[in-house]
This record gives sequence, structure tokens and C-alpha cells, in this order.
Amino acid sequence: MIPSRVEETLPELVPFLRAVQARRPDDGTWCEAWTVRDVLVHQTGNAEELARVLQAYLAGTPVETRGFEREAPYRRLSDPELRAAFLGHCEQLAETAAAAARDLSPHAEVMWTGRTVKVPFFAEHMREELILHRWDLTGDDPTAVRALGEPWMTEHSVVSVGRPLLARGRAGLDLGPGDGPFEGRLRTPGTDDVVVHADTGGDGCSIRLAAPEGPATIESDAATRVLLLWGRRPADPSRWRSSAGPQALHRVRALLSGY
Repeated sequence: MIPSRVEETLPELVPFLRAVQARRPDDGTWCEAWTVRDVLVHQTGNAEELARVLQAYLAGTPVETRGFEREAPYRRLSDPELRAAFLGHCEQLAETAAAAARDLSPHAEVMWTGRTVKVPFFAEHMREELILHRWDLTGDDPTAVRALGEPWMTEHSVVSVGRPLLARGRAGLDLGPGDGPFEGRLRTPGTDDVVVHADTGGDGCSIRLAAPEGPATIESDAATRVLLLWGRRPADPSRWRSSAGPQALHRVRALLSGY
């Protein structure tokens, strides 16, 4: 049984676990080349690292974020051991997040993957990971669409994650000195646009929320827009549309394809 305090901090945990349990570990997923077991390994590493970094900051001994090599030990576990490790790290993260909420300012800045994030980021990011990777297991079922469409999912993706969503895609664009900058707008009616920008100078790319202006590169529902931000697309192609032309659409999709 999952402790109530963990469910309160990570309300998406139970739906994610049910999706895992409904499939075989070696089944494929919507995340290309990943099996259900690969997804669970990844999520176990996510929960461990989020808890580890936040706990170290809470103890006054900050640590650097590790890369995905942190997942290697979990690949050697049996399936029951892996599930137990995942739940254990989710519980640790919930307890650490509660302690941080009690003892730290919500505005305290903690290093995470080369940038600073606020204390609430750690539990919220795990929630986003649970929602996104549940979709990898289930596709466009009503639970996934409803969770992906929550406004905080877009805000977290753009504001709290931001440029890491674009970094690999920007590197793969191979923009040359003669290429001008380009900008794409992902629009969901009734909300701010998500604006992505890439060029050959400065940091090379940016992502932000902005009031709708001019034509959209891609228009979709909120859930589909979050999927597109994370390099995915819904099973139903009618959930998004574009009249921007193939070059603009290709560039935006390529920029968002690398995370």
C-alpha cells in the first residue's frame, strides 16, 4: 500500500503504476525504442535523483545532478526489485519535499542540471514525469489527455524546464551563418502561445509564453501541445493542425524532437 502522504504529494503515482501493471515489462511503448521496463527504470532514476539533490541541499551539502548513468544499477534488478526500488524512491522524494516545504523558503534556488530551480520544482517535476511517461504506456486515453491538458503542465514545461527541451533539437538543426533566426508559435485557443526561437547567435534558442500574435505554426488542444513540447505526438493526427508550410513546421518539430 502506498502511504497517503506519498499519494498527496504525487497524485499521479497510482495511475502510473496501474498503467505499468497492466502491461508486460517487455511490451513496447509510445516512447520510441523503450519498453515498459525501460520507462520504469527511467522513472526510478528520476525519483532517486530528485530526492538526492533536494535532500543534499536541505542538509546544507549541495551536490551536482548526475546524468542518466544513474539508471544503470536498476537495469540489473529483477522486476519485483525494480518496482520496490521505484516506490521506495518516490516515498523518499515525498518525504524530502515535505521537509523542504517545512524548512526552506519556496523561493530558495537549488542547482539542477546546470541551472537553478525553486524548491517546489522537485515534486512537481516528478509529477510531470509520471504524467508524461504514463502517456508513453497508454497513449491518448482519457486519463492521459486530462492530465496532460492541465495548465500547470504547460507552465512547468515552459517555465520550469524551458531550454533543456530545445537543446538537443537545436544542435541537430545545423543552422549555418547564412541562416536567419526562426520562431514558431504553438497555440491552444484561450491561452498564451508557447513561442520557440532558434538562431545562430547567443544561446541559440529560447522558449517562452506570450500573448497570441499573428499566425500560429501549430494549433492544438492543450494536451497535444504538451506532447509536442516533449518531442511526442498524439495517435490521432486531427488533434493538431498547421498552415505554416512544411519548412516552418519541420523546423519547429525538429527543435522539439531532442529531449
